Order: sequence, then structure tokens, then C-alpha cells
Amino acid sequence: MVHSEDPYLFFTWNITYATLSPLGVPQQVILIDGQFPGPKINCTSNNNIVVNVFNNLDEPFLLTWNGIQQRKNSWQEGTLGTTCPIPPGKNFTYHFQVKDQIGSFFYYATTALHHAAGAYGAIRIHSRDLIPVPFDRPEDEYDVLVGDWYTKGHSTLKKFLDSGRTLGRPDGVLINGKRGSTKGDDEPMFTMIPGKTYRYRFCNVGMKNSINVRIQGHTMKLVEIEGSHTVQNVYDSLDVHLGQCYSVLVTADQEPKAYYLVASTRFTKTVLTSTATIRYSGSTGPASTELPEAPVGWAWSLNQFRSFRWNLTASAARPNPQGSYHYGQINITRTIKLVNSAGNVDGKLRYAVNGISHENPETPLKLAEYFGVANKVFKYDLLKDEPPTDTEQITISPNVINATFRNFIEIIFENQEKSVQSWHLAGYAFFAVAIEPGRWTPDKRKNYNLIDAISRNTIQVYPKSWAAIMTTLDNAGMWLPKINAFREAVFRPTTLHQCPLPCTFSSR
Repeated sequence: MVHSEDPYLFFTWNITYATLSPLGVPQQVILIDGQFPGPKINCTSNNNIVVNVFNNLDEPFLLTWNGIQQRKNSWQEGTLGTTCPIPPGKNFTYHFQVKDQIGSFFYYATTALHHAAGAYGAIRIHSRDLIPVPFDRPEDEYDVLVGDWYTKGHSTLKKFLDSGRTLGRPDGVLINGKRGSTKGDDEPMFTMIPGKTYRYRFCNVGMKNSINVRIQGHTMKLVEIEGSHTVQNVYDSLDVHLGQCYSVLVTADQEPKAYYLVASTRFTKTVLTSTATIRYSGSTGPASTELPEAPVGWAWSLNQFRSFRWNLTASAARPNPQGSYHYGQINITRTIKLVNSAGNVDGKLRYAVNGISHENPETPLKLAEYFGVANKVFKYDLLKDEPPTDTEQITISPNVINATFRNFIEIIFENQEKSVQSWHLAGYAFFAVAIEPGRWTPDKRKNYNLIDAISRNTIQVYPKSWAAIMTTLDNAGMWLPKINAFREAVFRPTTLHQCPLPCTFSSR
């Protein structure tokens, strides 16, 4: 009998600065292997991915793989709590497996607001050939990385946050690193053959705002959200919140000419809009300058969330926990309620979760555990399962939540602020069972979707609202839930905890 590993894909990336003008203003942008956005990773379920990253910047750098679960391998996750940053002039090789996953994801930089300088790119994970997909193979696939953008450099934005200020309003929206116009002179970003169907993979890679996407004159059939095949409802537009990815099918069944793909900010006083041109092959007609309007209000967005359903009949790699078709019948062993707040500490604006404002220590948390000095670097369980009565009192400290391996837990995110929040749970997929206005109480469980909620890795929380998720802590290690890229807590399932290896870097 012969045993062999799953296939390997190898990448070597150089991280450099460049001067570009995405919004017409020259600014410093970060290129990955000479590209903005960075190169796409196009792989298949269970492939092993090896990415050798050379940091040619003048400051430390890290990449994280948003939505990639990396079974028992948080050392490769690429956040300051779990991974050493790559020093200038050095390189680090990421090695992870896209185990039992399919779908649309992306990677981005996690240090020093490099994310605001364009250090991101798309990840596609295809089903293996023997696994049937619940739709016909499309003619082609297009990655659409949308997000808000600042003309101020990432160093300036970092100084804003370090001084206690907010980032302020973005200056525009980019689609694959570009801002289009409606003058009709843009080169087409995408091409469609009349009568053919295409897969568009939308990801919101921005810093602050939810984005609505729509295609002039066309509908979109939703087929996948963050690694889960969905019930195939048809939409005129989709709200894509920070960190989220959606796959849709679009058929070229309209008059052969050009059309605009439109992306605009949601829930903002000033709506920022960008376009990309889609042209039917062989056509010459210009796109109409009349753009489809975006929906108004977050109640519309909430109703759209409620329409998303997991396709339980589709054959595919299943997000963990494996085969959890009946998650609604599993007993909850622990409820963690996280309430975010903001306050002034020592003259600076600080954000907190349950009264704790996370601060990364100089020594990565996992490294402190490995060398047995955790008690000198951080304390476990400063952040309690229930928020304190006085959420205005903020403590600044590293924090790690202890949890028990394989427990089935419920997490409540309660947003008492006026802006939409988006939570990402690294290392896990979870069942997004409910979002509702108001405050959460145990009797709200009667409104949970316990049958076919989407298994995903991000969930939005609307202003003055709450969201509930359920997950099995079956991925041993230390993982960082993140909110809007700036606020963090840390989960650490303790039983069968796998220690990391110390950091190792090499010169060119």
C-alpha cells in the first residue's frame, strides 16, 4: 500500500513599497510580488500551501489567511498574538493545509495598518473533481476585492490610532485596486460571452465600511458564503460586510454591450461609490450612466441576512465541526456574551470587549506559553463570560480566554455603538444563528435558526443589536477573534492544546 500527501502549491512573495494613485492622489502602497492587489491563491480542498514571504519593507510585516481554518496550526495564522512578525530584510515560510474547505476567502496584512496600504489578495478553494458541486461549471470565475480606501498613508493612519484618534471617513471605494468612472472610457475589468454564466467572488477587504455590490441590468444567484454552499436565492444586490466573502452566478443574458459593476458604502452619511466595467465580448455599446441604486437602512440588510440558508443537500468539504447537520440538537455547554464599548483612557480613545481593551505584548502570546513564561506576559480569563455592570470602566491588558477542547459553545456579540461591527473568529467556522435589534436575553434563543444557518467565519452586528453564533471548539490552539481589524480578544481551547514552535527567520 502506498501513502502520499495531498498536493503542494508553492509561492514565493516579495513585499515592497511602491507609489501609486488608486484615487488619483500619489501615495505609498504595499505590493505583494509586484502586484496590487496581491497574487491570488487558486487551490483545491486539502491542498498544502507553502508561501515564502520576503519582507523588503522597513518595518515588521505579517499576513493572515482570513477564513482558512488551519487545523491545530495557529502558529501559521499570522496575527501578533500567535505569530512573530517578519523583521525587515528577513523571510518566513507559511505552511498550512486548506483541510476540508472550499469557497471564497482572502489574505491581508495584520501589522502597522499595512492592510490600509493594499497588502491583500484573493484565495479560491475549489472542490475536488470527484465531489459534485450544486451548479454547472461556470464559463469563468472573477475575484472582486472591494473595500473603502484612504488617501492618507498607512503610517499616518497608524499615528491617528496611536494618538487616540479615529481613522475618520474613507476617501473612496476600490474594486480590485481601482476606482472606475461612468465616463464610458474605462477598460473592461471583466468580459462575458453572451449566454454564458460566470462566477463572481466578492470579498470586502476594506477598513471600516460595509459595501453593497450590484451589477447593472443583471441579477445575482447566491451559491456560496465563506466556504458553505447556500440555498440559491436570487438578489439584485448584496451587502458584504467587513471581512466577508460571497460567491454569485451571473448570466450574460442581456443586450450585448457594457455594464457597470457598482460598489458603494452602506450606513454612511456620504455614500462613496466605485464602478468596474463588464463588457460582453464582441460588443461596442457603452454602459448606461444611470447606476442602480443601493438599498437604504440596516433593516433591509438584516432581512437579507435572514434569507441566507445553508444548502444541506450539497456534497462538499464541510466546515468543522464535521457533518454538523443537526447542530441545533447539540447541548450548549457555555455561553459567552461579548459587549463592545468605547472610552477615553489616558487621553486616548480605546475600544474594549467586556471592559477589556486588548493590547499585544512584545512577546507573542503563544511564544510566552511555549517557553513557560505566560504568567509574566499575560493573565488568563481577565475577560469574563458576562460583561461587567459598568462597561465604561476599561482595563488595558493582553487577555486570553480559556476554553475546553470540543465543547459546544454559544457566543453573543452585542453592539451598543452606532456603527455596524463585523466579527471574525479565526481558526473556526461557526453557525450564524441569529441577528436581532435590542439586547440579548436567554429567551431570545427561541428565535434562533437551528436548522440551516450558514456555517461561516464572520458575522455582522448592526447598531444597537446583537448576533448569536454556535461553534464546537475542536481546533486546539490559540486563536484570535477580531472585530473591524482593530479590536481583539483571544480564545484558547486548553485541553489537548498544541504548543507552537519558536519563531525562526532567515536572511535572503
